[in-house]
Amino acid sequence: MSTPRILVVGGSAAGPKAAARAKRLNQDAQVTLIQKAPELSMASCGYPYYVSGHFDNRNALLCTPTGVVRNPAFFAGAKGVEAVVETEVTAIDRAAKTVWCKHLPSGETSVRPYDKLILCTGASPRVPPIPGRELRGVTTLHAMRDADYLRTVRDEGKAKRAVIVGGGLIGVEACEALREAGLDVTVVELLPQVLMFLDWEMARHVENHMRAKGAAVMLNNGVAEFLGQDGALTGVRLNDGTHLPCDVAVVAIGVAPNVALARDAGLEIGVTGGIAVSEHMQTSDPDIYAAGDCVEVLQRITGKKTLAPYGDLANLEGRVAGENCVLGNVARFPGTIHSGICKAFDFTAGSVGLSERRAKEEGFSVVTAINASPDKPGFMGAKLLISKMVADAATGRILGFQCLGPGDASRQLAAMSMAVSHGATVADVCMADMPYAPPFSLAIDHFIATAHILENKMRGLLDGLSSVEVQAMLNNGSRPFLLDARSPEEFEEMRLGQGETLIPLGQLRKRLDDLPQDKAAPIVAYCKISMRGYEAQRVLNHLGWTNVKVMEGGLMAWPFAREK
Repeated sequence: MSTPRILVVGGSAAGPKAAARAKRLNQDAQVTLIQKAPELSMASCGYPYYVSGHFDNRNALLCTPTGVVRNPAFFAGAKGVEAVVETEVTAIDRAAKTVWCKHLPSGETSVRPYDKLILCTGASPRVPPIPGRELRGVTTLHAMRDADYLRTVRDEGKAKRAVIVGGGLIGVEACEALREAGLDVTVVELLPQVLMFLDWEMARHVENHMRAKGAAVMLNNGVAEFLGQDGALTGVRLNDGTHLPCDVAVVAIGVAPNVALARDAGLEIGVTGGIAVSEHMQTSDPDIYAAGDCVEVLQRITGKKTLAPYGDLANLEGRVAGENCVLGNVARFPGTIHSGICKAFDFTAGSVGLSERRAKEEGFSVVTAINASPDKPGFMGAKLLISKMVADAATGRILGFQCLGPGDASRQLAAMSMAVSHGATVADVCMADMPYAPPFSLAIDHFIATAHILENKMRGLLDGLSSVEVQAMLNNGSRPFLLDARSPEEFEEMRLGQGETLIPLGQLRKRLDDLPQDKAAPIVAYCKISMRGYEAQRVLNHLGWTNVKVMEGGLMAWPFAREK
């Protein structure tokens, strides 16, 4: 092989992966990794758990699985890569194929040549121009220094109240971290829900759980001003005038791709604001590649360009860029379906693909189903999962899947990620051959059962309503007959309190006189998870009732207040 000079700019996720891949595939290559921060290959997704005290060894964020810190000596010895830290690349001369560098502690400048250049400049947290944002106590949770600061806040124990600005992934994780650190926490979100990758009725369950864990959640509101005294934060003023005293404020409203270096070098910037790259991670300059949070990639379901600032994708993109720099364009990154997952106290919440809201915005004719059921048999310590599947009504192709709850949602989401990535239909998933044993799943796994519900809807066997649709009927005065098909013991333990009628499924055929005698009258049947609600619908349809709906997910998927 030849001896190419490969420069990689950025040492967080995509950069180290690109550098290691390039060197691994061409041992003669001269690979240099240039990093602005003092640290390399940081596990930034672990910051909230370091802040919360889930683990105490800061170096764990910088280590290999065997416990070796990824510092310049490690990269030189184990990888054969020269790693230069605390050095900023300030300009690219594409004609001369050089980059200008500045060593930040000393101010010294230098010029480095390259044959191939890989830009992994990442993203920066969005901090709007809110008055008072410079006060001590206002921070983000993006860099190691942010994690160090918030860990100090935890360890000192002086701060008592925190405000999280933003209810996305980082905001929810920061909320949990600071609650577990002993602070009173309020999450302020400008939009009408947390976790916008979920549909509203799914996100409401996460919101309810956050409140149950002692966090306050304020929606449809934003921060107008950070308030302070003697340079230190003392509170925030919200858009509606509410004043929240606090010692710490974490701004978590997303990130913006770092493209200034690429733009100044004349590289093409895409429609989303990220660096435009091909499927080979090649920029508009054939000798420059880019990967990670700074680039835009293909959204595989919509066919449009998108930003996808996720650590796992950054590693995959870096791998492709590093390989192509030394072997030519042999590797490709196909794009993203936007998979995401987060821990919210005792809940896991995640999604793959499009939500119902997004799918409709993209012009799809959408059909959905909601399922609430255990993740495994009761005798194996079952925990609840609530899922929502979104499909194209015309083709049956699955467009998205959401899953949350205290059960093992991660496995459900992983399986559905592969299904959505490969264009699987509802029928495909209905007959998925999955490994089964009681310690791990039900005989019909939760996500397969969700597909069965959706298939029944698409075939006209089940006529379902979401909890949101049922609540709308109750609110607008067109009250249906609510049929609770559970047992009296279950009814005493938990119920809606919306004027429902308890008729256990086993008694239904004997109590037909208790139903509306107008067989076209609207009836909504349900139970704990609405399996018995579906059975009731089938019985009543057979006996001539024509307007019977099933409340999908039953009481366990009801996100609103209940009587019990």
